Amino acid sequence: MAVFLLVALSIYGLVNFYIARRGWQALASFPAGRGVFLAAFILLALAYPLGRIVLARGVADLAGPFIKIGSLHMALMLYLFMGVVLVDLVRLAEAFLGFIPSSLREPGRTGPILFGLVAGAALLTVAGGAVNAARPKTTELDLRLDKRAGGLESLTVVLASDFHLGTLVGPARLAKIVDRINALGPDIVLLPGDIVDESVTDEQEARMSSVMGRLNAPLGVYAVPGNHEFYSGQEKNLAFLRACGIRVLEDEAVVVDGSFVLVGRRDPSSLGYRGTRLPIREILRRHEVDQSLPLILLDHQPLRLEQAEEAGIDLQLSGHTHAGQLFPLNLINKRVWELHRGYLRKGRTQYYVTPGVGTWGPPVRTGSRPEIVRIRIAFSAAGDG
Repeated sequence: MAVFLLVALSIYGLVNFYIARRGWQALASFPAGRGVFLAAFILLALAYPLGRIVLARGVADLAGPFIKIGSLHMALMLYLFMGVVLVDLVRLAEAFLGFIPSSLREPGRTGPILFGLVAGAALLTVAGGAVNAARPKTTELDLRLDKRAGGLESLTVVLASDFHLGTLVGPARLAKIVDRINALGPDIVLLPGDIVDESVTDEQEARMSSVMGRLNAPLGVYAVPGNHEFYSGQEKNLAFLRACGIRVLEDEAVVVDGSFVLVGRRDPSSLGYRGTRLPIREILRRHEVDQSLPLILLDHQPLRLEQAEEAGIDLQLSGHTHAGQLFPLNLINKRVWELHRGYLRKGRTQYYVTPGVGTWGPPVRTGSRPEIVRIRIAFSAAGDG
């Protein structure tokens, strides 16, 4: 962890230094603007580290503004960096090819203009991404599972993942999400992990418990832990979820309403925390699951999708990926995961990966939109063959 923090802080510092230096050079003909820019940029760059230090000392209310501003700066930093690199590449090409007219090569004239263009584009991108992140859409999905589910002919599932409750996503935002979920009329609510963030404090969880407890579904609310539940103290976070009336499944299988089986897996991040997580087949065997019933799997990370197919799972629901969250990271994300968002069918097994309803790091989405998913599942009727 110490090595990771050292590397992360070094990269963070170098990128900010590069942007600040280029901005300082661009404003060479505007001394007053130079000083304002440098002072503001240094404050923005220091905001997040300072916020985390204050949070670690247990002063969450004081840390909140620093973390929020610093998180927005991270997104701004990304797009400023991309803009500055683009300008430098053009300058490099110009040095070899000489395609820019001499009237546009005067630093005193072009520097402030380029500064304004890069900074303006970055600010507009982050502002648009922040608005997008605060406006989750409702995705409608109709599926059919070719198994009988007792006397149940259909099921309305509301799926919401990756809330990342904490300093950035607090009670007010959570209340809007809970109201949206309840308005969709779920029979059952499924939460596949990362419901809390590593920045969440005991006091914040206490304030949010009554809000989360308002989730209303006749067949219950179920969750599995994600990697962030582990990072911020898995035992206390799972106790928080259970106190909200949420049934947490850790390598467990339960029969719901005598009609279908819900299987929940532990997250791989917790492997060093309490042994190893069980293979899906072993979970089914230990819980003596009747596999003639529909099998629905909650697994936070959509890793090794073939395991669900091999175990006879009918539907796997996952989150974790955020579908990249920020452009152009979403392009990399798409190559990392077999299914980074949306629907897939492999054999008899169907999969859905949601980009989640919250954000991690910057409260900004430029590469995906947050969503709550309503899944209407039709089962084979009693007379179907």
